[in-house]
Amino acid sequence: MKDYLSSEVRNVVVLGHTGVGKTAVLESMLYFTKASDRFGVTSEGSSLIDYDPEEIKRGLSVYASLVPIEWKDCKINFIDTPGYIDFIRGAEAGIAVGDSALIVVDAKDAVQPGTQRAWEAAQKHGIPTIFFVNKLDEENASFDTAYAALRDAFGKAVIPFEVPIMENGKTIGSINILRDKAWYFEGPLADPEKAQPVPDDMKDIVAEYKNQIAEAIAMSDDELMEKYFSGEEFSEAELTRGVRLGVRNGEIRPVYSGSATHTVGIERLMDLIVKYFPTYGEHGSIVVSDSETQEPVELETNEKESLCAQVFKTIVDPFVGRISYIKVLSGVMSSDSVVYNATKEKPEKISTIFIVKGKHQTAVGKLFTGDIGAVVKLQYTQTNDTLCEKGKHYLADPIAFSEPMLGMAVFPKSKNDEDKMSNALARMVEEDPTLRLENNKETKQTILYGIGDQHIDVVLNKLQAKYKVEVRLETPKVPYRETIRKKATGEGRHKKQSGGHGQFGHVFVDYEPNPDSEEMVFEEKVFGGAVPRQYFPAVETGLRECMEHGILAGFKVVNVKATLFDGKYHDVDSSEMAFKLAARLSYKAGMAQANPILLEPIVDITVRVPDEFTGTIIGDFNKRRGAIMGMDMVDGYQDISAQVPLAEVQKYPIELRAMTQGRGSYVQKFNRYDPVPANLAEGIIAQHKKEEEDEK
Repeated sequence: MKDYLSSEVRNVVVLGHTGVGKTAVLESMLYFTKASDRFGVTSEGSSLIDYDPEEIKRGLSVYASLVPIEWKDCKINFIDTPGYIDFIRGAEAGIAVGDSALIVVDAKDAVQPGTQRAWEAAQKHGIPTIFFVNKLDEENASFDTAYAALRDAFGKAVIPFEVPIMENGKTIGSINILRDKAWYFEGPLADPEKAQPVPDDMKDIVAEYKNQIAEAIAMSDDELMEKYFSGEEFSEAELTRGVRLGVRNGEIRPVYSGSATHTVGIERLMDLIVKYFPTYGEHGSIVVSDSETQEPVELETNEKESLCAQVFKTIVDPFVGRISYIKVLSGVMSSDSVVYNATKEKPEKISTIFIVKGKHQTAVGKLFTGDIGAVVKLQYTQTNDTLCEKGKHYLADPIAFSEPMLGMAVFPKSKNDEDKMSNALARMVEEDPTLRLENNKETKQTILYGIGDQHIDVVLNKLQAKYKVEVRLETPKVPYRETIRKKATGEGRHKKQSGGHGQFGHVFVDYEPNPDSEEMVFEEKVFGGAVPRQYFPAVETGLRECMEHGILAGFKVVNVKATLFDGKYHDVDSSEMAFKLAARLSYKAGMAQANPILLEPIVDITVRVPDEFTGTIIGDFNKRRGAIMGMDMVDGYQDISAQVPLAEVQKYPIELRAMTQGRGSYVQKFNRYDPVPANLAEGIIAQHKKEEEDEK
């Protein structure tokens, strides 16, 4: 593959619902351009793009893949992204480095949740967008129905540029709306080089679509608007110029159609991308930040500018090491050079640069502005880091990845797995920004957070395949706490005689609620030397250790004040250990009389859903003992704020998806602890006692 400059490179992220054929479209392009000698199929293990064992097993994309296509003296870097929401990080990284979007839809069901997400992401980033209606070869497929659904969902900017010619339910050709010409793939008129007149029975619909295009491009240019309203027809050159402007500013979202598996419409789709999507160099400039002053800096998007590149994906391979996928935002990155990681403030050696095409890599000497490639064995660099020249330190805006919300407690299956688990999980988290690992000190569990159950399942399979680590999962324990409701006194007397020096310690401690401090507050009000001062720390230590294990269900005790006010000692037999043990006895006696209760964590949740699901979400929160705190309409979605016990939302990512057809999202954060209702507390305490008995 030859070198391409910023004026010749287009970066296109491929988005859409799972199963619509995004990868098949790119496999078709590879085969059509002879970049591959076969049409790969993921489920058969022959795909050049979806080659990971997990992708082959599931028959769908799990990771984002780079697919560079050379077409008509240009390079199109396609970023193939997973459609399944559990693997959303691929789409989030892809849309961050893509300068345009190709949204693939199914001809039989054009507007699915993944289509909605793709559209909203493209709108949010303000990038030009093309729709490709795939699978027109399948039974009951209808371009007209698919187009009507797209236009109804996404507005008048959605306009067909090419429509299929159907005969007996089969696509035999297509009509280019702008050129008013037809090309046939099958039948007596089949000739890819020779255009034919538009069939008589399609002239009206073609005229209608052409008028939609004319109306849209008239809005992008004053001269064209004047000509349109005067009733004059646009020339082909004027149509082309207007469409280019309209696609770039979002006034026009072209719709093409075809069948990836039969390579129908693929050539014209590539033509459309090259003709109407902007090159990276057309940006003119990008804005980054000075890493030292944080002031904005404008860099030109060409090869003469100083180097600025961003890492958007990381793979940690047990054998190869770290593989960093990079987009060059400005300047030129050369192999055998030293760059500066402005994020980590460390120099990095660039050894070899690779152009990645699915599972194949080709070494190159340089990577020019706008191009995408990979480097290996960078020592410090991770996803979202910025690489630049020494002395010119810039920071690109970090990619915003989804926050993982589904937590599962992870345990090694054996002692051998225990030794390797932590290191393997740390590597997995480094390569996947939508994973999070947390060690909960209160429950003493390691919690792995992911986007959904399929996401975590892939992680477990990868742990076993790549790192030979087997683990098991459990629903995390809720970090309940305990406190007291009233004041009580506890007496603790420890006495033991076993020949020689004995053990003696005797204390009286008051226990009372203390809402001002989560941690136990210890005071002493001993008069007359009933307990010598040197034993005060031992009493406090004994009580603090006890506060880690409440008397109801063994949870941490909070909001308690303990006051040592009396006791006895023995000149010979008293010791720090004896008073520590006496404090424990006092704790058990006093806390039991102080009306102990369980507390549960309450979290703030904000759910974002289409308005049609508002009633469902509110009703569901009521079933979860939640309280609705407010609602707000934002960007066409309803934001519903609620406070809910953590115990009621342990599996909420999965359940919300089921309630909203995959269109709901949420964030949560800890708010406070509240008393557990008595009827539920009894079950929690009983469960704790059963677990204790099972461990004995």
